[in-house]
Amino acid sequence: MENITVATKPFSDQRPGTSGLRKKVVLFQEPHYLENFVQATFDALAGVNGKQLVVGGDGRFYNREALQTIVRLAAANGVKKLLIGQSGILSTPAASCIIRKYNLDGGFILSASHNPGGPHGDFGIKFNTANGGPAPEKITETIYQKSLSLDRYLTIESPDIDIDTQNCFQLGAMTIEIIDPVADYADLMMELFDFPEIAKLLQDKDFSFLFDAMHAVTGPYAKEIFCKRLGATEKSLINCTVKPDFGGGHPDPNLKYAKDLVKVMFAEKAPALGAASDGDGDRNMILGDNFFVTPSDSVAIIAANAHLIKGYQDGLKGVARSMPTSCALDAVAKELKIECYETPTGWKFFGNLLDAGKLTICGEESFGTSSDHIREKDGLWTVLFWLNLMAIKKLSVKEIVEAHWQYFGRNYYSRHDYEEVESEAA
Repeated sequence: MENITVATKPFSDQRPGTSGLRKKVVLFQEPHYLENFVQATFDALAGVNGKQLVVGGDGRFYNREALQTIVRLAAANGVKKLLIGQSGILSTPAASCIIRKYNLDGGFILSASHNPGGPHGDFGIKFNTANGGPAPEKITETIYQKSLSLDRYLTIESPDIDIDTQNCFQLGAMTIEIIDPVADYADLMMELFDFPEIAKLLQDKDFSFLFDAMHAVTGPYAKEIFCKRLGATEKSLINCTVKPDFGGGHPDPNLKYAKDLVKVMFAEKAPALGAASDGDGDRNMILGDNFFVTPSDSVAIIAANAHLIKGYQDGLKGVARSMPTSCALDAVAKELKIECYETPTGWKFFGNLLDAGKLTICGEESFGTSSDHIREKDGLWTVLFWLNLMAIKKLSVKEIVEAHWQYFGRNYYSRHDYEEVESEAA
């Protein structure tokens, strides 16, 4: 199978942000636009010959087409093995899990996170490195500089591969494996949390739970984890079919956009716990019966109670929060006599501290929480933590939060979202 060198011209707008390159779908559909960015990434890594990568995305519009493009460029650039989430599906936390579990050299995540999808919506691509986390600034800046002088990319002529059937096959010299996108991640969650205890809670007739996947990537994960492994009923899940346009919604798990969940949770006889996740599965919202848990309080409560959870019983190395996040976590760190680090916005900055072994729990006010089990924020991990905590304490969400406030004090802050504002004006 011969490589083809395609002449191209640079695009001036391919500087990755804190989470990769996000643009309108129509821009990614322009000839050479995606190819240029992928080739610039390969060049920034000093080539990928003999490397092993993973690729998958949140199921949004253009996900499948972009994946086929990456397959061709990967083969032409000498990638040794490419793992692909079945049907192109792979949540951001699961991608990080897989990179770390199989010692891969990195991977592409196709997502614009919580941004709207569809033909007139957004698309995105980012590269995660061998630690499972977003590429650090040094690499993203090199990608941008490479993109400004790119005059060619390498590809092959090949029909689209079958990404809907789990299989292992060759494309030229490159091995392709279509993998279960959920299993490895679900197995990791079973290592961290007490699934038998959570299962008792979910199957208790006096306890009710509702999870909203917002027609995004966590739908298949929720079905496997909550229903198949924990015994929850299908009625516990809403909007769990992955749709290219997220069902016409905005997959951002907050009080404004998670309307279906909020309507139920702030009505009479609401479930005991409600939760939602975003487009690529890394954000979360936690709700109790007519009660909203702020992300800043959530990460503080998680840190304060981590010693009760199976995967964290040895204690915490340290904790961290982004600069805009409230100081609720600082109070917990002071009580536990551990360090609390403050970072700029961007999960990659937590990754540096995690890799250095300086922290275990981290979070940000923009609905992101996680731990050292991966190098991304993790929506379903947070939901499972709250379920496990409720099963242990036998308290409601409101009771847990108010007890925390009573002991540590309550922190107030305000978040304002300015959406679809022109970058230059902002």
